[in-house]
Amino acid sequence: MQFRQQALAKLQSPEELDLPVRFARPQGWLVLSVTVLVVAAASVWAVTGSVASTVSASAILTHGEGSYILQSPVAGQVTAVLAEEGERLPANSPVLKVRSSDGDSVVRTVAAGRITALAATIGQIIQTGANVAAVEKVAHATDPLYATVYVPAENAASIPANAAVDLTVSSAPTQTYGVLRGRVKAVDRSAESAQQIAAFLGDSQLGEQFTKKGRPVAVLVKLDKSARTKSGYKWSSQDGPPFALTSMTMASASIRLADQRPLDWLLP
Repeated sequence: MQFRQQALAKLQSPEELDLPVRFARPQGWLVLSVTVLVVAAASVWAVTGSVASTVSASAILTHGEGSYILQSPVAGQVTAVLAEEGERLPANSPVLKVRSSDGDSVVRTVAAGRITALAATIGQIIQTGANVAAVEKVAHATDPLYATVYVPAENAASIPANAAVDLTVSSAPTQTYGVLRGRVKAVDRSAESAQQIAAFLGDSQLGEQFTKKGRPVAVLVKLDKSARTKSGYKWSSQDGPPFALTSMTMASASIRLADQRPLDWLLP
């Protein structure tokens, strides 16, 4: 009770009324000013700024029309191999000779191209429809290379036309030669199965490899050309590798997506 009376007495006769009231310390005003400036700058950036993002995926260097798997139209024994791996042949060129019960037959290319793999050897017994060779559809040595990038289906819709692409090529170490430059030429409308990829690349193992994480969408990338490099294509380094690039070379791609405003992330 005694303390209560003292408190009431002090309220009735307050002391030090002539002293100025300090609302905030200078340090507090500094912190408040900085906070206001940061919030204002963030608001302006959210409306006018942009954020770049990329999507990474596996890729392979190919010629634009892909490959096909050559199959034997007859069953029998292979008596002669008439082509070599790496050889470029016109359409209807002989590849194998097969002896069947009806006589000798010749397995020929369907379209002009380069033999990338031979699966038949002399003396081998094959069945009708057996895969005997993989043929890449390239008619001339000067036909340009492309990169086919197999992008996860959920990311494909956000890839803009002519988007910049950086390719890390397995045969050219990035630390020495940098990355290969290119631009998106086309994006497929639907995801591809392992069988579709194998038919395009002429390799069933690659079909399985590119579909391990689900059915991807194929993105065709046109490589930027350069007359100053040995490969004939543009690299992030000045010269690039001192050798020509070959098709069916594995790579990894980084595709730049369309820039977004930070404000778009907050809006529904």
